[in-house]
Amino acid sequence: MRLAAIRERFLTREVLTFLSVGGAGYVVDVVAFNVLRSLSPFAALDPSVARTLAVAVAMCVTYVGNRTLTWRQHTTVNRRREIGLFVVFNVIGFGFSVVTLVISHDLLGLTSRLADNISANVIGLALGTVFRYLTYRRFVFTTVASAPPAGAGPAPVRQPRRLPVG
Repeated sequence: MRLAAIRERFLTREVLTFLSVGGAGYVVDVVAFNVLRSLSPFAALDPSVARTLAVAVAMCVTYVGNRTLTWRQHTTVNRRREIGLFVVFNVIGFGFSVVTLVISHDLLGLTSRLADNISANVIGLALGTVFRYLTYRRFVFTTVASAPPAGAGPAPVRQPRRLPVG
């Protein structure tokens, strides 16, 4: 497959917007963590408190970004379900970083700071990003068929977006 064909197929507006929103979320995560670690009372607490709050803030940013930018044309009949799935898939996506770090650090014995960063923040982040994109697109931000007028029949059916084949 030629480079132009690969670029045309995989670097769509949706993918580029998703990556931009994720990048903004990453910046918010890092900045929030470092700001919280320098403020009282968080400076005196375990760093995991600041980390958890920073991740929560970043998740809010990425949800709003993906809802309003990446998949703005998609509608939902159940926002709670959408947000719940978003959080679940985001936590699973984060788990990729943890798993790759454990494999590299604990199982393979690659314990340098560089090895930890490559396993968690390069490999784990890349795998988590692909997982998030596919699950958000398939399960979270799905298209809903238009609702019929009141009393006109059954509730709308959610139509998942399918990835192109071939």
